[in-house]
Amino acid sequence: MAPDLRVVGGTLATAQGTLDAGFAVEDGTIVAIGDERHLPDADHTLDVGGKMVLPGVVDPHVHINGFNSIDTYETGTAAAARGGVTTVINFAWQTWTGERERDATGSVWAENGSLLDAIDRQRESASSAYVDYGLHATVTAEDLTVFDEFEAVVEAGVPSFKFFTVYDVGVSNGFLRLAFERLADLDAVAVLHTEDDSVCQALTEQRRRAGRGHPTDYPGARPDYAEAMALSDAVSLATETDCKYYGIHTTSRAAVEELAAAREDGTRVRGETCPHFTTLTAEAYEKQGTLALQSPPLRSEDDVDAMFESLRSGALDVVSTDHVASTRAEKAVEDWWDCPFGVNSLQTALPVFHDEAVNRRGLPYSFLVRVLSRNPAETFGLPQKGRLAVGADADFVVFDPTETYEISAADNASVADYSIYEGREVTGKVLETYLRGHRIADETGVFGDPRGEFRAREVPTWDPQGGMA
Repeated sequence: MAPDLRVVGGTLATAQGTLDAGFAVEDGTIVAIGDERHLPDADHTLDVGGKMVLPGVVDPHVHINGFNSIDTYETGTAAAARGGVTTVINFAWQTWTGERERDATGSVWAENGSLLDAIDRQRESASSAYVDYGLHATVTAEDLTVFDEFEAVVEAGVPSFKFFTVYDVGVSNGFLRLAFERLADLDAVAVLHTEDDSVCQALTEQRRRAGRGHPTDYPGARPDYAEAMALSDAVSLATETDCKYYGIHTTSRAAVEELAAAREDGTRVRGETCPHFTTLTAEAYEKQGTLALQSPPLRSEDDVDAMFESLRSGALDVVSTDHVASTRAEKAVEDWWDCPFGVNSLQTALPVFHDEAVNRRGLPYSFLVRVLSRNPAETFGLPQKGRLAVGADADFVVFDPTETYEISAADNASVADYSIYEGREVTGKVLETYLRGHRIADETGVFGDPRGEFRAREVPTWDPQGGMA
């Protein structure tokens, strides 16, 4: 029987380099790669007309259908599809009541809750997903009985567990020590948001008392050393227990140096940064005000350079979005401490990061594929994702590396009605996105009925990876 689809006429981008070749797809899987003349005939042929073909982006850090985000699975994954993202990993919040933080009169967190129930709730909400998705089990209370669920959570295809060291849902080092020990037994991954809560609270209160509510006063309330301090503690606990550790949204040279010091051969410690931490600085708070507010904050040019140095050396492995959708009206507050944290970028991350990494810094497409696709897939147990290879899912992006345009929130598929990249000129555009061989989006929008599926993930094997070598 002939394959369903042949993709020809383009340049394939892989983690090893680029090649002028095509591939054949059958039942959603790549079954052959090579010169067009040697590919099997197929029911349909897609000629990409000299454009580049990238593996679909794997974003392991998105906020959809959560207490802090107005995006549903439908709107959030539509933005993902428009942006060349074919797999996302969202969060299943243990004690979340289901109420949005900005709408609640009290706390949105219950005293206790079940991770398995949280996973079920997310899966029930995700029938409208346009892209494939996984989940992180998110521990939000110091309830030791949650450890009893860990094994069943891993068996349910969720081998990663998120913890905070800040906010209402932050947990103590003692609790982390016990949790990491149990996760190490299961070979699961601990995913950490690390800032020192006492430092951040003290500096925030100091600014409140002084009436320093302008967004430019915000970064000083969550300094780089608070990020580095908490990261150092958490990595030490993970190292002591031999637990796999993944640090999210790394922002600063101070923090990444702590991560690099603990990394050794890369088999137990990994980390990510985000497009906004590789393209913007704290100057955005002067220009954009609270629209640019996220946690941790934007920092300096030197910190931006440190993110690229670390991605090139392998001290960091992944670029994720940390996508959070809010409206411009929600962000329009008088004092920064009343502003919801987070920025939306699922639709713009690939073109923005491509423009910065490839066009402005001269990095190769192999680098782009590693940090956006291959590494996140391998890090989080998705062996069929993030690569153009025989046996992989036929998730791919038709990309024009030469088209220049301005980013506008008017194009947002997300419910978010603003963009921190508004008016930014970038060269490189997502033309079409395919999920398992089916076109799901182009420049005009998404296509057909949502076909995204829950992807039960394997417990990942962390071999050494990363860097430009």
